[in-house]
Amino acid sequence: MANTAVADPESGLTRAQLAQRYGLRVAGERPPLAEYARRLWAYRHFMTAYSRAKVASSFSNTQLGQLWQVLTPLTNAAVYYLIFGVIISQNRHVPNFIAYLCTGVFIFTFTQSAALQGTSAITGNLGLIRALQFPRAALPITVTLVQLQQLLMSMVVLAGIVLFTGEPITFRWLLIAPMLVLQSIFNVGLTMIMARIGSKVTDLKQVMPFVLRTWLYGSGVLYSVKLFEDRLPGWAATALESNPILVYIELARYALLDSAYPAHIASSPPRLWTLAVLWAVVFGVGGFVYFWRGEKEYGRG
Repeated sequence: MANTAVADPESGLTRAQLAQRYGLRVAGERPPLAEYARRLWAYRHFMTAYSRAKVASSFSNTQLGQLWQVLTPLTNAAVYYLIFGVIISQNRHVPNFIAYLCTGVFIFTFTQSAALQGTSAITGNLGLIRALQFPRAALPITVTLVQLQQLLMSMVVLAGIVLFTGEPITFRWLLIAPMLVLQSIFNVGLTMIMARIGSKVTDLKQVMPFVLRTWLYGSGVLYSVKLFEDRLPGWAATALESNPILVYIELARYALLDSAYPAHIASSPPRLWTLAVLWAVVFGVGGFVYFWRGEKEYGRG
């Protein structure tokens, strides 16, 4: 009713007509999807600079600094090797189990950290959101960029581990690049979903460690994925082998580990690549649209 009432008696125009005449918009209005994507692209330099600053500051209060980006997954891999490699003796069933395990841990950590940090991408930046007008999707994308930069440092270490444990350099190593691109797109979509849910459900961050731990055990990170086929019904094994993180881990193992292929790779490479593209498209596009639909909600309340 307020928009249809005459706001300017001299001109006889309503508020909506006056706003249209002078190019005014409702504060926080959600733009059309294509326009939103265009505005987000305009902030690409902000996102890269902000992610670099976050990486530089993340370990600024520690003596070893950014070296922890590599030490953390390496320490996790060492603990998992002690439990699953030595105590449970998985190293007897998988050739070059050290490289097999480290590949799984490093690739899983990329998605795990992005999803966990994504839950607070909005709630942890309320001051920035309320002070500046910008596409809020820049924040979950920045989370993924931070984790990607940390992963790239870890991949250098992983390459050293793979070579040190006797794996040869092959042309398949080049497949790591498209695999990481697809996983990054998947992570962006997943992080956007987590960011929107986390902006409304503040307890989500407390629940996520349990969800991610379950995901870890169902992704073949710590043991050969062939155990799924040996110990589960066919439909359950197929479902687990279609798990997106398992798909990206298996592609990384296929690229780097000659000793693991084909005996300890879950599916054929064509199927893995098909699933990798499918998961990237579904989560990348779906997560972006889902986050965009909540644009007006972020930072309010």
